[in-house]
Amino acid sequence: MRRWSGCGARGQVGVGEATQLLQGLALELAHALGGDAVLGADVGELVLPTVGEPVAGADDVGGAVVELADQAVDLRGIVLKPSMVISGAGAADRAGIKEVAQQTLRCLLSTVPAAVPGIAFLSGGQSDEEASQHLNTMNEIGGSLPWAVTFSYGRALQAAAMKRWAGHSDNVESARQVAFHRAQMNGAAALGQYSSEMEKAA
Repeated sequence: MRRWSGCGARGQVGVGEATQLLQGLALELAHALGGDAVLGADVGELVLPTVGEPVAGADDVGGAVVELADQAVDLRGIVLKPSMVISGAGAADRAGIKEVAQQTLRCLLSTVPAAVPGIAFLSGGQSDEEASQHLNTMNEIGGSLPWAVTFSYGRALQAAAMKRWAGHSDNVESARQVAFHRAQMNGAAALGQYSSEMEKAA
């Protein structure tokens, strides 16, 4: 599966179990994104794949980032937007919150240069609270990370508000409050200050 948008500054590769195929596709994608980022003078986004089996299966994929630098993309001017290293939908034994945070940071710390100013995670199908918990745990355990670690969530920010709104004008204000709450939760998570107790305020 490949997805392209804008002037080619975004792409996604989804694969199953074959590590060599995973690495090859990720490198091909990064190579294409690098060329587009240079030609378009645009922000480059590299979306790393999630893996359907153990979370460790995505460990080497982050090496694709070096392709951007090899094509003279100024890493100081990009925001990396990966998915977290989470268990795929078909995984029977799903990784816990701390393991996801640890594996994601291990992958990125071993491959993403300090020149990259920020990593803004996609929610990648996680529930609202899962997305906040994973982000918060990374910021809690990460110590002095070389880049800012934050969020660029779509569904995990919008889904609850859209559900509350349900297309009815009478629900607009309450839907706004739901959206504001999720933004607050993820803002706190980006600082390592989130807790599940804060959800009770919703």
